[in-house]
Amino acid sequence: MPLIIFRYLSRQMLQVMFAVTSVVLLIIMSGRFVNYLAQAATGTLKADFLFAIMGYRIPEFLVMILPLGLFLGIILAYGRLYVENEMTVLSACGLSRNQLLAMTMVPAVGVMLLVALLSLLVAPQGIQKVERIFAEQDSLTEFDTLVAGRFQKFGWQRVTYAEALTDDHQQMNKVFIANRNVNSHNMGSMTLLLAEKARIEVNAGEIGQRYLILDDGYRYDLTPGALPLRTTGFEHYGLRMEERSLREEVSKEQALPTAKLMESDTPGHRAELQWRISLPLLIPIVVLMALPLARVNPRQGRYVKLLPGILLYLLYLALLMSGRGAIEDGRLSPDIGLWPIHIIFLLIALILYLAEPGRLWLARRRAGNA
Repeated sequence: MPLIIFRYLSRQMLQVMFAVTSVVLLIIMSGRFVNYLAQAATGTLKADFLFAIMGYRIPEFLVMILPLGLFLGIILAYGRLYVENEMTVLSACGLSRNQLLAMTMVPAVGVMLLVALLSLLVAPQGIQKVERIFAEQDSLTEFDTLVAGRFQKFGWQRVTYAEALTDDHQQMNKVFIANRNVNSHNMGSMTLLLAEKARIEVNAGEIGQRYLILDDGYRYDLTPGALPLRTTGFEHYGLRMEERSLREEVSKEQALPTAKLMESDTPGHRAELQWRISLPLLIPIVVLMALPLARVNPRQGRYVKLLPGILLYLLYLALLMSGRGAIEDGRLSPDIGLWPIHIIFLLIALILYLAEPGRLWLARRRAGNA
């Protein structure tokens, strides 16, 4: 009988948890994907990197979403059981509050281990991959991210346009380049290049230095609002492409391996380490909070305590984030860290969990005295 009840309760809770997690993950990923898609459309991000970035960031999103999904899963699933009087029947069959807590903690421990694996190992590796993708993106030249049929601004110095280009971005048609001459005595002077075709060639004599070779075009040197305009026709014109070195060093604390954070004494690294430990640590605390919040009167409905529960959870998470920032800024000692926040919310969870038995005990005590 206890095993059947355990399976039933676990199934109800995990189904709601997976549903909530899937919906929240879809919403977050959609927002991020639209943002990256806009960058790809403007040429600031190479389109080939889109799905790789989203895939590597999924563990980072799940670390934040899974505890919330478990918390809401308990409130919604158990709230339905209270509304439909199933919990009353289970209680009449001998299921106590402590047994319900133990049965709930078993799948919660599994979720806790999964979050710990993601937080301490998988998510940092994914963030490291994303940072390297962005480093590779920064090393690309403007012609590697050029979009056909669109004027693209690169920095404040150059605007480039190509009517058509091949998939490998090695050949272009109908090219327009407007370049502001920063080395000129007259900072307002500009150079305009128009060419029928363009191609990228590598000069082996300069260790792979790349040049943009413009064919059959004109060069215009002008100063806006002033004459004369100098026009030069050319059959071939070489434009040296700026090469950027690929940054290999990982700079973000979120991308550093957990073992490296444990060896460091810098406030930023210690704050990141405590944050990674805090995410799985908050799961048993929110489970302890969710059980009394899920207990509702059938006449009230299953959602009556949903909003207070969400606000309490968000307060917990916001304080952890604020504490993390305070450690990084040096306003909070890493030795104190985030642990007092966990202790405070553990006490809140215990008060919520013991409030109902305490009220019943006092009622019996008063009835006995009467």
